[in-house]
Amino acid sequence: MTLTHEAPARPEPRRRPGQQASLIVQGEDRTGIVAAVASVLGGHGANIVSLDQYSDNPQGGAFFQRTVFSLDNLPAVLPAIEEDLRKRLADGYGLTCTLRDLSVPQRVAVFASKSDHCLLDLLWRHRRGQLPVSISMVISNHPDTAEEVRGFGIPFFHVPCQGPDKSAAEAEHLRLLKGNVDFVVLARYMQILSAGFIEDLGVPVINIHHSFLPAFIGAGPYAKAKERGVKLVGATAHYVTENLDEGPIIEQDVVRVSHADTAADLQRRGADVERAVLSRAVLWHAEDRVIRNGNHTIVFA
Repeated sequence: MTLTHEAPARPEPRRRPGQQASLIVQGEDRTGIVAAVASVLGGHGANIVSLDQYSDNPQGGAFFQRTVFSLDNLPAVLPAIEEDLRKRLADGYGLTCTLRDLSVPQRVAVFASKSDHCLLDLLWRHRRGQLPVSISMVISNHPDTAEEVRGFGIPFFHVPCQGPDKSAAEAEHLRLLKGNVDFVVLARYMQILSAGFIEDLGVPVINIHHSFLPAFIGAGPYAKAKERGVKLVGATAHYVTENLDEGPIIEQDVVRVSHADTAADLQRRGADVERAVLSRAVLWHAEDRVIRNGNHTIVFA
């Protein structure tokens, strides 16, 4: 009897994470959207890694979809995929779509004031590889955190911002930011951004507010919470609009407190929630998991 030995089949090479792209589709719901997306991607040999979708009304309501797919030689073929998607989805279905190579991290600037807990948490998570972003710079209206920030190898810019006229500071902010960032994070930056600045900046701005919105809008929420005798304090990460603390909410969380806690206790316990909520919001935005729809968000977390 002759024994033959077959060499084990060689496993297919694994596609690197750098060869993945995200596709965001939104518009009016109608039959055939998911099939159309799959058809275009499949026609280019792409492998769909994950797909999340939501419709607020299948009968012509608003439709949202996030698809992640992988493909060899992705950067070279991405323009052709984008053109085919535009023809199929925009012309055929009236949908908007956004396509992005996930191997290219979004560039972010972090604004901070004297409170450093949210800022340093983001820098630490970034250094640990937990946030897929490139932190271009930290901007603060106080110099207190300069040495700590530079210890992370991140450029630090001190831009004073005092008094009611913030035009000079905002002009300097725009000089630093324009063309250099894809979004901005306010990590307890205790200044109000003007509507003109937000419009001129032209990129999303994420803020962490130290209360469970819509409760206790504005300054001093922990003192207000203590006066009100609340049993929960929380934090809210939201996009910034011209209306103070009223932008679309990305993420929220709370922690239980008691009558015995002082306002300082509430602030200390709330700081932990602020860090967690902000880091999740930044992560989800950086991974294209958040879709804005008016004053609401769809979050595929």
